[in-house]
Amino acid sequence: MRTRRKKRRKRIGISLGLLLIALSPAPAQTRRASAAAYGVVAGSVFQESGYSLANAQITLIPDPQASSSQGKLKKLESVSDSRGEFAFHVPPMHYIIRVKAKGFESQEKPVELAGEGRIDVTFQLHPESKK
Repeated sequence: MRTRRKKRRKRIGISLGLLLIALSPAPAQTRRASAAAYGVVAGSVFQESGYSLANAQITLIPDPQASSSQGKLKKLESVSDSRGEFAFHVPPMHYIIRVKAKGFESQEKPVELAGEGRIDVTFQLHPESKK
């Protein structure tokens, strides 16, 4: 009977020890390496009527003239979802957002992401004029 209790206590002790190791914070070196400052550039695309515009092509272009160069960043592309929304997870700097959709005039807006914040941008696209 005593050996059963000892084995049970040993199992509980090992389980608690493993649980504490799993829940302990990551070492300082790991946290510093992954703590690069990134923020979010997000937004919505609407039609002139106010309805959301799905499948609009969004291009996020780093603006090298307005930003201090943090290395070579490439342009990022995305497509708005069914609610007209999009988001990019990027390092802080100046960007130009370009939005295009079939049958609508394209638009561009400059944005500046500072730190780990979030920038929200709204686009209201007008139909292309039929000439």
